[in-house]
Amino acid sequence: MPAAGGAAAPNPYLGNAMWIYYVSQSTGGDLAEIPRKAHSHGIETVYIKSSDGRNAWSQFTPALVSYLHSQNLRVCAWQFVYGIYPTAEAQLGVEAVGKGADCLVIDAEGAYEGRYGAADTYMDELRPELPAGFPISLSSFPFVDYHPGLPYSVFLGPGGARYNLPQLYWYTIGVTVGEGYRHTFRFNRVYKRGMYPVGQTYDTPPISEIQRFRQMAVSYGFAGISWWTWHNTNESEWEVLGPDAVDPIPGAGRSGDGYPVLSQGSRGDLVVWAQEHLRGAGQSVPVNGYFGDATRRAVKQFQRSKGYADVGRIDGQTWRALLDEIPQMVDWSSTSTRPAYKSATTASAPQSASLPAVRNEIPPPSER
Repeated sequence: MPAAGGAAAPNPYLGNAMWIYYVSQSTGGDLAEIPRKAHSHGIETVYIKSSDGRNAWSQFTPALVSYLHSQNLRVCAWQFVYGIYPTAEAQLGVEAVGKGADCLVIDAEGAYEGRYGAADTYMDELRPELPAGFPISLSSFPFVDYHPGLPYSVFLGPGGARYNLPQLYWYTIGVTVGEGYRHTFRFNRVYKRGMYPVGQTYDTPPISEIQRFRQMAVSYGFAGISWWTWHNTNESEWEVLGPDAVDPIPGAGRSGDGYPVLSQGSRGDLVVWAQEHLRGAGQSVPVNGYFGDATRRAVKQFQRSKGYADVGRIDGQTWRALLDEIPQMVDWSSTSTRPAYKSATTASAPQSASLPAVRNEIPPPSER
């Protein structure tokens, strides 16, 4: 049964979920039809838009949440954030949880690239106002390496979201389902948050590929997926979403997908994340998002300390060891109260924050 009154469910991201942009455009606005259709197709949770920037959406109400709870559906609030008014955005997240949401989804995309200070402020303002362990997730671009300036390490680091919902819209991106899963898993796994991929029913992908998306999720051991979005889903697509179980694909899965390799010249948030772990391991290294001489020396010293060959690049073996360390996070915000996991170093952003996106592989929500 769903948790009620904003209490944290054990894990509301388990199972199958559907995103709702406009309640009024879902099942023609017939509220009673939403739980009926959801249950008949294996949907256990609905993610309903609760705010956009600093503007609350009137559709997300305690009455709506209470009704859907009474129909045995979990309800998560999702807010699209820009980072211009992070304190106001955090407050709207708190208010949505107060209306009974079982979880909160932070949809941070292109507008948040480069905004490390805003991301840090948002999380500093949000997390202390919610129940301990309340299930917060980040949903963003799936290909981390395409977005070197997006502060994944803040949103998914200590004190941030505990769940990761990468928007794996393979058909719109222009890759196969398998390629999308491999790329997404490889570059997201280093943040060590449970992954619950978002698939697409918009843009009319082939039915066989929707089925394959479900099978790949099982193959990778992902315990939950969701779909964008309700009002884009046609009847043929609904029929393959569930509730029938699917089998894994032989030979597919996470075992051979490796880790992102970082070496001299690499740059972006993955480097920021590695540098914060190197500092946590006692290495002296700047956190600037650029893999230069100082980072290479720190990597070699770390590798020697573990008895590894000091090759000076971060491969799978080195990542696994690094991720066992507690990262020393930089305080990118100007807040006066600094959690214990942040260092005394304060800056508004690493140098790599100004790097442009390689490609926006998915369009913004309003264009989907």
